[in-house]
Amino acid sequence: MPDTHITIMGNVVDEPTLRHTRNNHAVANFRVASTPRRFDRDKEQWTDGDTLFVQVSCWRAMAENVKECLKKGDPVVVHGRYYCRPYEVNEQLRYSYELEAVSVGHDLARGISRFAKVARGAATMTSVPAGPDGLPADESAHWYTGATPPVADPDRLAEDREDRSPGEPLVAELAPA
Repeated sequence: MPDTHITIMGNVVDEPTLRHTRNNHAVANFRVASTPRRFDRDKEQWTDGDTLFVQVSCWRAMAENVKECLKKGDPVVVHGRYYCRPYEVNEQLRYSYELEAVSVGHDLARGISRFAKVARGAATMTSVPAGPDGLPADESAHWYTGATPPVADPDRLAEDREDRSPGEPLVAELAPA
């Protein structure tokens, strides 16, 4: 039977924690809360539905990136494998529903975010200086001049497909057109 994959949009409930397994694989854990909002026509106002809390786990490089980038309260979109894990408390069987993330990102419908590619094999992230408008200096002019924005380099995309490990998202560097 194939795995069940879902995408959840919500807010980070607690600060992500990072730990390492006995084999020195990084794993980050955090919870996401998703609350549906509906317009009640009878009351003519927005109402909140029941909140769904989901435990999220991220592995390896993504775990380190999540710990570095996410904080409590951030709006996120998480996609991954949803599964049920049984456990016992006082001889009573309980179930935990968890999401093993394949992809995690800020919800850009609710704010802005800056991307910095992590160099392979390095623990530090590269950074592009910000211009006066807060955008990366090399890209900020595109927003005001109408110049063509950067596009993905197809040769670099092919290299990323070959170099990435399983479960690692495809990342493209942006290059001027």
